[in-house]
Amino acid sequence: MTTKAAASKAAAAPARNPGADFPPDQSVGYLMRETHRAFLRALGARISRHGVSIGMWYFLRALWEEDGLTQRELSRRVRMMEPTTATALESMERRGLISRTRNAKDRRKINIRLTDEGRRLREVLLPYAMEVNQVALAGISPKKIPLLRGQLDRIKRNLDADAIADAELPRRSPAPAGRGVPLREARYKD
Repeated sequence: MTTKAAASKAAAAPARNPGADFPPDQSVGYLMRETHRAFLRALGARISRHGVSIGMWYFLRALWEEDGLTQRELSRRVRMMEPTTATALESMERRGLISRTRNAKDRRKINIRLTDEGRRLREVLLPYAMEVNQVALAGISPKKIPLLRGQLDRIKRNLDADAIADAELPRRSPAPAGRGVPLREARYKD
């Protein structure tokens, strides 16, 4: 093939897609997201039979561990934004799962407390979470499950540490992406 023919063939070839080198099924983040979504679907289908949404589930779990948290404390425990928490708590209050009472020491704070119905649901709903976990772990050796948990915890801690490091970076105007600079370096121009 002549140089001219090779150049013509290269020009006619489609542009290389850099994303093709990293298909979704090779991304741990993608696989974890899809796995998490499958967990939510499975658990949501079960708990919805009792009038509880996935959004309510997270707050119930936190309150079953420690009742009487303030809305801000609850948001932090569940890692949700406060407006999202407020919306979920309104639904839970209408459903009769929680009550709100003014904090005796600081009248500005509102404590969230489970009602009898909210406490009762613990014995009804927690078995569903255990069932979903059993379904998810089917076919995995019981000896490997602690390793899986350890690896997932390590991934979470790595990402939490990265978020802290990223939060400490100076915030400037975003740099143009895709110039061959590693992402952490490319985020902000000096």
